[in-house]
Amino acid sequence: MDNLAPESEAFRAVFLEYYPGVRRKLIALVKDEATAEDLAQEVFLRLYRNPPDDPRVIGAWLHRVLTRIAYDNTDRLVRQRKLQEKEEQYFDRQRTWESGEEALVRSEEREQINELLGELPERDRQALMLRYSGYSYAEIAEEVRVSPPRVGSLLSRAADKLRKRAAGKSSGWEW
Repeated sequence: MDNLAPESEAFRAVFLEYYPGVRRKLIALVKDEATAEDLAQEVFLRLYRNPPDDPRVIGAWLHRVLTRIAYDNTDRLVRQRKLQEKEEQYFDRQRTWESGEEALVRSEEREQINELLGELPERDRQALMLRYSGYSYAEIAEEVRVSPPRVGSLLSRAADKLRKRAAGKSSGWEW
């Protein structure tokens, strides 16, 4: 199984034989054809990177990998949904405590912050949003796929980038 490079005939033969079944099983698991196709690509990418030692077990190996990838995808979607719910609850609480003028100012600040966040790299933006939504360092590490000891420095650098961008805009609001 050493020669499963994507350009090799062996890899091509395995791909052509197993892709339809992998795709079909992923569609059944994730209930979305486009997502299933993306995940099927991930399955075959893992096959390329780390093929099983015994070529006779490719079918079982692919099934195990596709199942894990589908569950990981589902877990990620659940975490994203929880994050969105926490954000909505936070903003709903904020709205009930403010006067109309305070709400307008806060809304403008939120728009400016969202604009600045949008300029950050995806990982930095995601880490900051998770932290300010109440997620632990361990949860953030899992979500942005870094080791837990790196989360503190990641958050610090991301916050510094955000501050610098805010200072560069000279928008008149403070941190």
